Amino acid sequence: MIWSVVLAAFVLVLPVELPDKTLFASLVLATRFPPLPVFVGVGTAFGLQVAIAVTAGSLLSLLPEALVTGVVALLFLVGAVILWRSAGDTEDGGEAADAREQTSFLRAAAISFGVLFAAEWGDLSQLATAGLAARYEEPLSVFVGAWAALLVVSGLAVFLGKKLADRLPIPLIRRVAAGLFLVFAVVAVVETVRALV
Repeated sequence: MIWSVVLAAFVLVLPVELPDKTLFASLVLATRFPPLPVFVGVGTAFGLQVAIAVTAGSLLSLLPEALVTGVVALLFLVGAVILWRSAGDTEDGGEAADAREQTSFLRAAAISFGVLFAAEWGDLSQLATAGLAARYEEPLSVFVGAWAALLVVSGLAVFLGKKLADRLPIPLIRRVAAGLFLVFAVVAVVETVRALV
């Protein structure tokens, strides 16, 4: 393992993911489920996505940009609608906390895994990881650095999500997240149009 490559991957992926959908998706999941299974599910999804990106190397960057951004736009739009509709649920904070407690560890981790695994396809961090793997030809070092960055971001989101769930109304968090997902969908649509022109 080459530590300079680990550091390069970490430093490149961390700032890309901080303002990304990953942070918001992890945060929303942490308002619905206990933090530990969310972190385990999200971390496992990231590990698999990073492994795929490293294995594929530069092949991911060869996918048509319009296709990738179009699918991402659709995913964000669907996510925004689901979040907005779930904000209308009448359960109060106490009932939401009870629901978090009653969800099994495995179910919460599996849902978290599925959401993040699907959302990360074509993400900037995945493309950056693939590019780094192709450039440095050090797949293990790139894997460790990129995965560490993603775990830091998801850890912050899960911790922040739990604190927000304890202090803010769940419908408000979901509506704000829905608005952010809608913004990401619009940005992805603009990128799709640019790629087609």
